[in-house]
Amino acid sequence: MKSILLLLLTATVGFAQKTEGVVTYERKSYWTKIINRLPYLSREEKDRAAQTWKNDDEYKEKMKLVFNEKGSLYTHEDQQGQTDDGRYTWEKDEYYISRNFDKETKSDIIETLGKTYIIEDSLRTPVWKVMNQIKDVNGYICMKAETTDPIRGQKIAAWFSQDIPVPAGPERYFGLPGIIMELDINDGDVILEAVKVEFKPVEKEMVVPKTKGKKISDKAYDAMLSKHIADSIKANRNPYWGMRY
Repeated sequence: MKSILLLLLTATVGFAQKTEGVVTYERKSYWTKIINRLPYLSREEKDRAAQTWKNDDEYKEKMKLVFNEKGSLYTHEDQQGQTDDGRYTWEKDEYYISRNFDKETKSDIIETLGKTYIIEDSLRTPVWKVMNQIKDVNGYICMKAETTDPIRGQKIAAWFSQDIPVPAGPERYFGLPGIIMELDINDGDVILEAVKVEFKPVEKEMVVPKTKGKKISDKAYDAMLSKHIADSIKANRNPYWGMRY
């Protein structure tokens, strides 16, 4: 453990610390794997999904994390989605995850289960366990940390870099002593990897857009998702067709 910490310290000294910019992530979801993991779905449904996607079940999209020492904003790189051939386009669900580290508050806009919710609450930092592992992610030496998502029952592995000493990260994850460069949701069901890091002033990019939605607390939002998952399990349905995995 001491040798790993020394390596991280040496690498950090070699970098000029930069604490403001934009990280672009590639988010990959593997839907056949996700569906196969759900024990309450029928074998027929799992086989149908495998036959439909075969070896092409990877869904990719670009996300971005705008950050500085005071906070962060995570959202889609482009709000409009389109197929690879460009023939079909659509408007993506609203998804703005805002963190204010100074005030220890959050302000999220999440479109899910057919409605838009505005979640304004105090920050609840995930309980992280820092592991004795390091790896390179897009040229940055990163250390591994683990936590769980108790609502979805998922294992979460994050690779964070102290070269960028900001406690920000993708999705709703944050609170490590360096920015999260890679996120692994449930042993590879979904992988987010930083593909670009750009240091620049970002104050104008960190404004959460004004939108209409139902205001709700973090606790009430979690309770709503838990009920949806429980109802879906009882009905042998995939809950993640209606909510983010």
